[in-house]
Amino acid sequence: MRELTYVAKRTVEWREVPDPKLRSDGEAIVAPVAATPCDVDSSILAGHATRRKPHIGYSIDPPFALGHECVARVVETGDAVTTVSPGDLVVVPWSINCGTCDRCRAGLTAHCATVPYMAMYGAPIGGSWGGLFSDLVRVPYADAMLVPLPTGLDPVALASASDNWSLAWRLVAPHLAARPGARVLVVARGSIGLYVCDIARASGASEVLYVDPDPEHRALARDFGATTAETLEPLPQSYDIAVEATGRVDQLALALKCLTPEGICESAGNHFRPGELPLLDMYLTGVTLRVARDSVRAHIPDALALAASGKVAPGKVVSHVIDWEDLPAALPEKHLKPVFVRAGATDRS
Repeated sequence: MRELTYVAKRTVEWREVPDPKLRSDGEAIVAPVAATPCDVDSSILAGHATRRKPHIGYSIDPPFALGHECVARVVETGDAVTTVSPGDLVVVPWSINCGTCDRCRAGLTAHCATVPYMAMYGAPIGGSWGGLFSDLVRVPYADAMLVPLPTGLDPVALASASDNWSLAWRLVAPHLAARPGARVLVVARGSIGLYVCDIARASGASEVLYVDPDPEHRALARDFGATTAETLEPLPQSYDIAVEATGRVDQLALALKCLTPEGICESAGNHFRPGELPLLDMYLTGVTLRVARDSVRAHIPDALALAASGKVAPGKVVSHVIDWEDLPAALPEKHLKPVFVRAGATDRS
């Protein structure tokens, strides 16, 4: 089979590798049918992740298989798999998790204690698990990981449910459930922030301000009901919830300064560059800051349920629908949220 491989800055290529095989009766083989780059994939393609390697005992130098957001069709299952069957369309979460260890049962699937630390698709961290821009993918814990795509949902619109769409749900929906009518600030550069705008409006935010230098992104945010700005000016005690998804510490610092007392800030940016935070301001205001990669598997069902409600339109964030065969040429191009699709493969059987 072919595996899309990151080989250098803005350079990917198909490489032939052996077809994956079932190694236990709890595994599945799936074929991605609608796959999309997440915001961190864009950072990898731009060379940021490999140029500034974190010194925590792993390397992400190329070459390696890329991709960790897709809807796939189940091709084969082991005898012990009970939740999915060959032919099903499923969401494949980005992190590898067993579903039965203490951490997984607590919902911390990105920190599964059964597999190596940070095991994931799309980067050689915590072992080599392949990438979701591949013709076939092995899923080691099928019942724990795979989530059937509800009937009626478009695989192209929900290709990002593996990570960014479900992450965006977690960044804002639970906070709005606890704080009805809260004011939301979104400081972003990619798809996560736009998904947050849509979900925040659907979840009852009284106000959403979206900050992004890209005029096309701002236009889409306005379509989701947000007011927009090109840059963020300090607005002390103006927002109850802030979401930062830029990977820039200076933007995170500005967002923190805008929070009301006991406000909440969620940082979904991949901070490859160091910086300083306004710790005294944070102390005086009493803010809560969470900087984290998401344990997305626990949130996929709720995020899909919201998508199925008709209150949101994740498909609007899809900027391009591109043929699977064009992945090597088209993926390195700078698009907001392209989805790569196999011809006819997304049809319901």
